[in-house]
Amino acid sequence: MADKAKNEKKEGFLKRMAHRFVKGCKDMKGEIKKVVWPSKKQVINNTAVVLASCVIVGAFIWILDAVLSGLVNLLLGLAG
Repeated sequence: MADKAKNEKKEGFLKRMAHRFVKGCKDMKGEIKKVVWPSKKQVINNTAVVLASCVIVGAFIWILDAVLSGLVNLLLGLAG
């Protein structure tokens, strides 16, 4: 008797999980339809902004590294 109740509960669980999965897929499909995709011009513009920002930040870090390396070398030179 107990085994029969366990089997029925498992089937119910699997059925509920399958229903949730299907509902989730339908919801996801609906959300994807709401997405506003950028135009090719916007993608190119945003890519250019990101690349320019990377170059500027990279140059700043490079200059900062050079200055701090020079200061460390100067201090080590004075100490030695």
